Amino acid sequence: MARPTVRSASPRSRTGLVALGGGESVRAPGRVTLVGAGPGDPELLTIKALKALQAAEVIVHDGLVSAEILDLASASARRIDVAKRKSRHTLPQDDINQLLVALAREGLNVVRLKGGDPFLFGRGGEELAVCRQAGIDCQVIPGVTAALAASAGAGAPLTHRGAAQAVTFVTGHAAHGEPDLDWAALARPNQTVVVYMGVSTAGLIAQRLTAAGRAGSTPALVVENASRPDERRILTTLSALAVAAEGLKGPALLMVGEAMAMAQPLSVHPGESRDPSGESEWVPAFAGMNGVFE
Repeated sequence: MARPTVRSASPRSRTGLVALGGGESVRAPGRVTLVGAGPGDPELLTIKALKALQAAEVIVHDGLVSAEILDLASASARRIDVAKRKSRHTLPQDDINQLLVALAREGLNVVRLKGGDPFLFGRGGEELAVCRQAGIDCQVIPGVTAALAASAGAGAPLTHRGAAQAVTFVTGHAAHGEPDLDWAALARPNQTVVVYMGVSTAGLIAQRLTAAGRAGSTPALVVENASRPDERRILTTLSALAVAAEGLKGPALLMVGEAMAMAQPLSVHPGESRDPSGESEWVPAFAGMNGVFE
Protein backbone atom coordinates (compact mmCIF):
# COMPACT_ATOMS: atom_id res chain seq x y z
CA MET A 1 0.00 0.00 0.00
CA ALA A 2 1.35 3.40 -0.90
CA ARG A 3 2.29 5.75 1.92
CA PRO A 4 -0.70 7.95 2.85
CA THR A 5 -0.68 11.50 1.61
CA VAL A 6 -1.90 12.93 4.91
CA ARG A 7 0.96 14.61 6.72
CA SER A 8 1.92 13.12 10.01
CA ALA A 9 0.46 14.87 13.01
CA SER A 10 3.19 13.41 15.18
CA PRO A 11 4.24 15.56 18.13
CA ARG A 12 7.66 13.96 17.91
CA SER A 13 10.59 14.79 15.68
CA ARG A 14 11.20 12.51 12.72
CA THR A 15 14.89 12.34 13.56
CA GLY A 16 15.93 8.75 14.26
CA LEU A 17 17.93 7.55 17.22
CA VAL A 18 21.72 7.36 16.86
CA ALA A 19 22.77 3.73 16.68
CA LEU A 20 26.01 2.36 18.13
CA GLY A 21 27.28 1.67 14.63
CA GLY A 22 27.19 5.36 13.80
CA GLY A 23 24.07 5.30 11.60
CA GLU A 24 20.46 6.11 12.24
CA SER A 25 17.99 3.47 13.33
CA VAL A 26 14.52 3.43 11.88
CA ARG A 27 11.91 3.64 14.59
CA ALA A 28 9.70 0.58 14.75
CA PRO A 29 6.15 1.08 13.51
CA GLY A 30 3.66 2.08 16.15
CA ARG A 31 0.22 0.66 16.64
CA VAL A 32 -3.40 1.70 16.45
CA THR A 33 -5.97 0.75 19.08
CA LEU A 34 -9.64 1.26 18.29
CA VAL A 35 -11.18 2.08 21.64
CA GLY A 36 -14.86 2.26 22.48
CA ALA A 37 -15.42 5.26 24.76
CA GLY A 38 -18.95 4.23 25.67
CA PRO A 39 -21.99 6.52 25.64
CA GLY A 40 -20.47 9.41 27.58
CA ASP A 41 -20.47 8.61 31.29
CA PRO A 42 -16.78 8.15 32.19
CA GLU A 43 -17.72 5.51 34.76
CA LEU A 44 -18.94 3.30 31.92
CA LEU A 45 -15.46 3.25 30.35
CA THR A 46 -13.87 -0.20 30.64
CA ILE A 47 -10.65 -0.65 32.60
CA LYS A 48 -8.89 -1.85 29.45
CA ALA A 49 -10.04 1.23 27.55
CA LEU A 50 -8.81 3.49 30.36
CA LYS A 51 -5.36 1.88 30.30
CA ALA A 52 -5.11 2.30 26.54
CA LEU A 53 -6.19 5.92 26.80
CA GLN A 54 -3.62 6.70 29.47
CA ALA A 55 -0.84 5.07 27.42
CA ALA A 56 -1.69 6.84 24.15
CA GLU A 57 0.71 9.30 22.55
CA VAL A 58 -1.89 10.51 20.06
CA ILE A 59 -5.68 10.35 20.44
CA VAL A 60 -7.80 10.64 17.30
CA HIS A 61 -11.29 11.14 18.66
CA ASP A 62 -14.88 11.61 17.58
CA GLY A 63 -17.09 14.51 18.57
CA LEU A 64 -19.31 12.20 20.62
CA VAL A 65 -16.52 11.44 23.08
CA SER A 66 -17.18 13.39 26.27
CA ALA A 67 -14.70 15.90 27.64
CA GLU A 68 -14.64 13.97 30.93
CA ILE A 69 -13.28 10.91 29.13
CA LEU A 70 -10.71 12.88 27.13
CA ASP A 71 -9.46 14.37 30.40
CA LEU A 72 -8.49 10.89 31.56
CA ALA A 73 -5.74 10.74 28.95
CA SER A 74 -2.16 11.75 29.58
CA ALA A 75 -1.66 15.51 29.48
CA SER A 76 1.21 14.97 27.01
CA ALA A 77 -0.96 13.10 24.49
CA ARG A 78 -1.84 14.99 21.37
CA ARG A 79 -5.57 15.17 20.64
CA ILE A 80 -6.89 15.28 17.09
CA ASP A 81 -10.61 15.97 16.70
CA VAL A 82 -12.13 14.29 13.65
CA ALA A 83 -15.75 14.90 14.64
CA LYS A 84 -18.49 13.90 12.25
CA ARG A 85 -21.77 15.76 12.40
CA LYS A 86 -24.64 15.77 9.97
CA SER A 87 -23.54 17.63 6.81
CA ARG A 88 -20.22 18.59 8.44
CA HIS A 89 -17.15 16.40 8.61
CA THR A 90 -13.84 17.65 9.99
CA LEU A 91 -12.15 14.93 7.93
CA PRO A 92 -13.67 12.50 5.44
CA GLN A 93 -13.42 8.86 6.51
CA ASP A 94 -10.75 8.07 3.93
CA ASP A 95 -8.55 10.83 5.33
CA ILE A 96 -9.06 9.54 8.87
CA ASN A 97 -7.94 6.10 7.70
CA GLN A 98 -4.81 7.58 6.14
CA LEU A 99 -4.12 9.65 9.23
CA LEU A 100 -4.15 6.60 11.48
CA VAL A 101 -1.69 4.78 9.23
CA ALA A 102 0.60 7.81 8.93
CA LEU A 103 0.74 8.31 12.70
CA ALA A 104 1.47 4.64 13.34
CA ARG A 105 4.25 4.71 10.73
CA GLU A 106 5.88 7.44 12.81
CA GLY A 107 6.23 4.85 15.56
CA LEU A 108 3.46 6.31 17.70
CA ASN A 109 0.98 4.61 20.00
CA VAL A 110 -2.29 5.81 18.50
CA VAL A 111 -5.71 5.49 20.11
CA ARG A 112 -8.69 5.92 17.83
CA LEU A 113 -11.29 6.88 20.41
CA LYS A 114 -14.86 6.35 19.28
CA GLY A 115 -18.18 6.98 21.02
CA GLY A 116 -20.01 3.81 21.99
CA ASP A 117 -18.48 0.68 20.47
CA PRO A 118 -16.12 0.76 17.47
CA PHE A 119 -17.91 -2.05 15.66
CA LEU A 120 -21.50 -0.87 16.08
CA PHE A 121 -22.19 1.83 13.48
CA GLY A 122 -18.75 3.25 14.28
CA ARG A 123 -16.86 2.45 11.06
CA GLY A 124 -14.34 0.54 13.14
CA GLY A 125 -14.33 -2.28 10.63
CA GLU A 126 -13.21 0.07 7.86
CA GLU A 127 -10.38 1.47 9.96
CA LEU A 128 -9.26 -1.98 11.06
CA ALA A 129 -9.15 -3.21 7.46
CA VAL A 130 -7.06 -0.22 6.31
CA CYS A 131 -4.57 -0.68 9.14
CA ARG A 132 -4.23 -4.39 8.41
CA GLN A 133 -3.70 -3.69 4.72
CA ALA A 134 -0.92 -1.24 5.61
CA GLY A 135 0.75 -3.75 7.90
CA ILE A 136 -0.06 -1.75 11.04
CA ASP A 137 -0.74 -3.58 14.28
CA CYS A 138 -4.35 -2.77 15.16
CA GLN A 139 -6.27 -3.93 18.20
CA VAL A 140 -9.89 -3.33 19.22
CA ILE A 141 -11.25 -2.61 22.69
CA PRO A 142 -15.06 -2.80 22.85
CA GLY A 143 -17.19 -0.15 24.49
CA VAL A 144 -20.67 0.12 25.98
CA THR A 145 -22.90 1.05 23.09
CA ALA A 146 -25.56 3.73 23.61
CA ALA A 147 -28.46 1.28 23.35
CA LEU A 148 -27.24 -0.65 26.38
CA ALA A 149 -26.84 2.52 28.42
CA ALA A 150 -30.22 3.89 27.37
CA SER A 151 -31.97 0.62 28.11
CA ALA A 152 -30.32 0.13 31.50
CA GLY A 153 -30.81 3.73 32.58
CA ALA A 154 -34.50 3.70 31.74
CA GLY A 155 -35.10 0.25 33.19
CA ALA A 156 -36.48 -0.95 29.86
CA PRO A 157 -34.80 -4.24 28.90
CA LEU A 158 -33.91 -4.80 25.26
CA THR A 159 -34.92 -8.43 25.67
CA HIS A 160 -37.55 -9.80 28.03
CA ARG A 161 -38.90 -13.32 28.28
CA GLY A 162 -42.49 -12.12 28.11
CA ALA A 163 -42.20 -9.19 25.73
CA ALA A 164 -39.06 -9.24 23.57
CA GLN A 165 -37.48 -12.46 22.37
CA ALA A 166 -35.12 -10.62 20.03
CA VAL A 167 -33.42 -7.27 19.57
CA THR A 168 -32.23 -5.74 16.30
CA PHE A 169 -29.91 -2.75 15.88
CA VAL A 170 -30.44 -0.77 12.69
CA THR A 171 -29.40 2.60 11.32
CA GLY A 172 -31.99 5.16 10.32
CA HIS A 173 -29.48 6.98 8.15
CA ALA A 174 -28.39 6.04 4.64
CA ALA A 175 -25.82 7.79 2.48
CA HIS A 176 -28.34 8.13 -0.32
CA GLY A 177 -32.07 8.04 0.37
CA GLU A 178 -34.04 5.64 2.53
CA PRO A 179 -32.21 3.00 4.62
CA ASP A 180 -32.48 -0.45 3.03
CA LEU A 181 -34.09 -2.43 5.85
CA ASP A 182 -36.25 -5.55 6.05
CA TRP A 183 -39.36 -3.77 7.30
CA ALA A 184 -41.47 -6.94 7.37
CA ALA A 185 -39.01 -8.64 9.71
CA LEU A 186 -38.71 -5.53 11.90
CA ALA A 187 -42.50 -5.26 12.18
CA ARG A 188 -42.94 -8.61 13.89
CA PRO A 189 -44.26 -8.29 17.47
CA ASN A 190 -42.40 -9.20 20.67
CA GLN A 191 -39.05 -7.84 19.62
CA THR A 192 -37.15 -4.61 20.20
CA VAL A 193 -35.94 -2.50 17.30
CA VAL A 194 -33.22 0.01 18.18
CA VAL A 195 -32.61 2.73 15.61
CA TYR A 196 -29.33 4.62 15.65
CA MET A 197 -29.10 7.95 13.80
CA GLY A 198 -32.83 7.92 13.19
CA VAL A 199 -34.07 11.24 14.57
CA SER A 200 -34.37 12.92 11.18
CA THR A 201 -36.11 9.86 9.68
CA ALA A 202 -38.36 9.00 12.65
CA GLY A 203 -41.52 9.71 10.67
CA LEU A 204 -40.41 7.51 7.78
CA ILE A 205 -39.39 4.71 10.13
CA ALA A 206 -42.77 4.80 11.88
CA GLN A 207 -44.59 4.77 8.54
CA ARG A 208 -42.63 1.81 7.21
CA LEU A 209 -43.06 -0.23 10.39
CA THR A 210 -46.80 0.39 10.64
CA ALA A 211 -47.28 -0.28 6.93
CA ALA A 212 -45.47 -3.60 7.43
CA GLY A 213 -47.87 -4.54 10.24
CA ARG A 214 -46.44 -3.24 13.50
CA ALA A 215 -49.20 -1.81 15.68
CA GLY A 216 -49.19 1.96 16.05
CA SER A 217 -49.80 1.49 19.79
CA THR A 218 -46.47 -0.33 20.22
CA PRO A 219 -44.48 1.37 23.00
CA ALA A 220 -41.53 3.44 21.88
CA LEU A 221 -38.78 5.16 23.84
CA VAL A 222 -36.61 8.04 22.61
CA VAL A 223 -33.42 8.65 24.60
CA GLU A 224 -31.21 11.66 23.94
CA ASN A 225 -27.67 11.84 25.38
CA ALA A 226 -27.89 8.46 27.10
CA SER A 227 -25.92 8.22 30.38
CA ARG A 228 -24.94 11.91 30.33
CA PRO A 229 -26.04 14.57 32.83
CA ASP A 230 -28.37 16.07 30.21
CA GLU A 231 -30.01 12.77 29.29
CA ARG A 232 -33.60 13.09 28.15
CA ARG A 233 -36.21 10.34 27.82
CA ILE A 234 -39.49 10.48 25.97
CA LEU A 235 -41.90 7.57 26.25
CA THR A 236 -44.37 7.44 23.39
CA THR A 237 -45.88 5.07 20.82
CA LEU A 238 -44.83 4.07 17.35
CA SER A 239 -47.57 6.19 15.80
CA ALA A 240 -46.35 9.29 17.69
CA LEU A 241 -42.63 8.62 17.21
CA ALA A 242 -42.06 11.46 14.74
CA VAL A 243 -43.58 14.03 17.09
CA ALA A 244 -41.52 12.72 20.01
CA ALA A 245 -38.28 13.06 18.04
CA GLU A 246 -38.92 16.67 17.00
CA GLY A 247 -36.45 19.23 18.29
CA LEU A 248 -33.84 16.77 19.56
CA LYS A 249 -30.32 18.09 19.01
CA GLY A 250 -28.05 15.61 20.79
CA PRO A 251 -27.32 12.03 19.76
CA ALA A 252 -30.53 10.07 20.27
CA LEU A 253 -31.83 6.53 19.99
CA LEU A 254 -35.28 5.36 18.94
CA MET A 255 -36.33 2.11 20.62
CA VAL A 256 -39.55 0.41 19.59
CA GLY A 257 -41.01 -2.66 21.23
CA GLU A 258 -43.32 -4.03 23.88
CA ALA A 259 -40.60 -4.05 26.58
CA MET A 260 -40.24 -0.27 26.31
CA ALA A 261 -43.44 -0.10 28.40
CA MET A 262 -41.20 -0.74 31.41
CA ALA A 263 -39.26 2.51 30.98
CA GLN A 264 -39.17 4.93 33.89
CA PRO A 265 -38.74 8.72 33.92
CA LEU A 266 -35.50 10.36 34.95
CA SER A 267 -35.03 10.81 38.71
CA VAL A 268 -38.73 10.30 39.37
CA HIS A 269 -40.29 7.60 41.50
CA PRO A 270 -42.46 5.04 39.70
CA GLY A 271 -45.98 6.31 39.23
CA GLU A 272 -45.01 9.96 38.72
CA SER A 273 -45.48 11.31 35.23
CA ARG A 274 -43.11 14.28 34.85
CA ASP A 275 -39.37 14.63 34.60
CA PRO A 276 -37.50 16.94 37.02
CA SER A 277 -37.47 19.80 34.50
CA GLY A 278 -41.23 20.11 34.77
CA GLU A 279 -41.74 19.55 31.05
CA SER A 280 -44.54 17.20 30.04
CA GLU A 281 -42.14 14.82 28.31
CA TRP A 282 -43.33 11.68 30.05
CA VAL A 283 -46.66 10.56 28.63
CA PRO A 284 -49.15 8.49 30.69
CA ALA A 285 -47.94 5.14 31.95
CA PHE A 286 -48.61 1.91 30.10
CA ALA A 287 -51.04 -0.65 31.41
CA GLY A 288 -48.67 -3.49 32.21
CA MET A 289 -46.91 -5.18 29.32
CA ASN A 290 -49.71 -5.17 26.75
CA GLY A 291 -48.52 -2.03 24.96
CA VAL A 292 -51.75 -0.10 25.56
CA PHE A 293 -51.90 3.28 27.29
CA GLU A 294 -54.10 3.67 30.36
